[in-house]
Amino acid sequence: MKTRYIDLIEQTFDFPQEEFSMSKGELLFHDFNLMDLIKQYGTPLKFFYLPKISEKIKEAKKAFNVAIAKSEYKGAYNFCYCTKSSHFSFVLQEALKNDIHIETSSAFDINIIESLAESNLVNNNTYIICNGYKMPTYIENIQRLILSGYKNVMPIIDNPGELDWLCSIKSNKVKVGIRIASEEEPKFEFYTSRLGIRYSDIIPLYQERIATNKNLQFKMLHFFVNTGITDTAYYWNELTKCLNVYCQLKKICPELDSLNIGGGFPIKTSLNFDYNYQYMAEEIIAHIKHICGENNVPEPNIFSEFGKYTVGESGGAIFSVIDQKKQNDKEKWNMIDSSFMTSLPDTWAINQRYIMLPVNKWNEEYERVFLGGLTCDSDDYYNSEQHTNAIYLPKFKKGEKLYLAFFYTGAYQEAIGGFGGIQHCLTPAPKIVLIDRDEETNEIHTKLFSKEQSYKSMLKVLGYF
Repeated sequence: MKTRYIDLIEQTFDFPQEEFSMSKGELLFHDFNLMDLIKQYGTPLKFFYLPKISEKIKEAKKAFNVAIAKSEYKGAYNFCYCTKSSHFSFVLQEALKNDIHIETSSAFDINIIESLAESNLVNNNTYIICNGYKMPTYIENIQRLILSGYKNVMPIIDNPGELDWLCSIKSNKVKVGIRIASEEEPKFEFYTSRLGIRYSDIIPLYQERIATNKNLQFKMLHFFVNTGITDTAYYWNELTKCLNVYCQLKKICPELDSLNIGGGFPIKTSLNFDYNYQYMAEEIIAHIKHICGENNVPEPNIFSEFGKYTVGESGGAIFSVIDQKKQNDKEKWNMIDSSFMTSLPDTWAINQRYIMLPVNKWNEEYERVFLGGLTCDSDDYYNSEQHTNAIYLPKFKKGEKLYLAFFYTGAYQEAIGGFGGIQHCLTPAPKIVLIDRDEETNEIHTKLFSKEQSYKSMLKVLGYF
């Protein structure tokens, strides 16, 4: 009878997988034994496996460039990193090794751009796509970049009022784009996105406010839907509507030459994950080529803004099971040495599920459990996986350590959880460890990026000293 945890995984999934394997009852991640990380740094901890960032960028670039070559598409592909997914310096530094561009969403993003420029990681040829509703400080910072010689700064018009300050910039022609306020699926709480300009207003806005202004150069139409890039009738219908507007604009605006398809490539959230990036890239390129051909307009350059896709699969979190509480005849609660609400806030806020696997004890029997966090909040728990409505882990035994790892948590969690600030029940933010691999020797190197948050740092924020 197969009752070991490894038996359960092998019966349920195709295992081992490219990034996950096992050695002597312990989990390997990209051939690196996570128990070595635990022995050196302890738990709770978060880690970023930096080579994965470059790997994902190369994957997307290859997918679109192969698609372009197959269809003899005339435009070029440009990869932008969406900074809001993770603003950490080590993320941007790794991403920018791959000849990419940047998408921003707030005023302080521009300060990050200027810091990266001081290290020669970006230059005035880098495309800086400026999205979001623009408050005065954001506007001032964008203007400062443009006036300092960044020729590919491109504010994307989110509301017509932004044109007032763009027209006032005393510079050579300022490149601008317009974001479409896409229509969402009927199941959404809202029907039309609050971001961007309504379809019916885009052409009049161009004709009345942009074409008549000699300081502005309309270069990009921006398109994005909340559901991401999916092979559904809804996605293709929205892309077609966007392309029809692009073709109408191109006929009256020869300078327009770029289409931004936004973000939306998904990341792996289950060992059963199945998504064909190459197929989707080929379908997108073929669809754009077909619509442009029907309308007899040149094919646009393609921009994408992949954020979660870029950084999500590089991140992980490791916790210890510190105790097991038996609350009734059926429920066993494994308590971790951190909080889900603060360390992985998406599990609480939007019911996000990640790949969760034990780090050790794979050769032991398993049991069904619930996972509880340290805060005194009833919502601080994790109780299901995407493939099942239960969690199974190696049996908890007093005096024997059991470690759990959550994978592909690299996007948004630190920003939403308030890294470095005050968190629910004053739960300290875990330490962060960076994992890198030497390209020549293939050796793994680890580095402590930040220590576990101290009580002094919290009390200082709260004004106690």
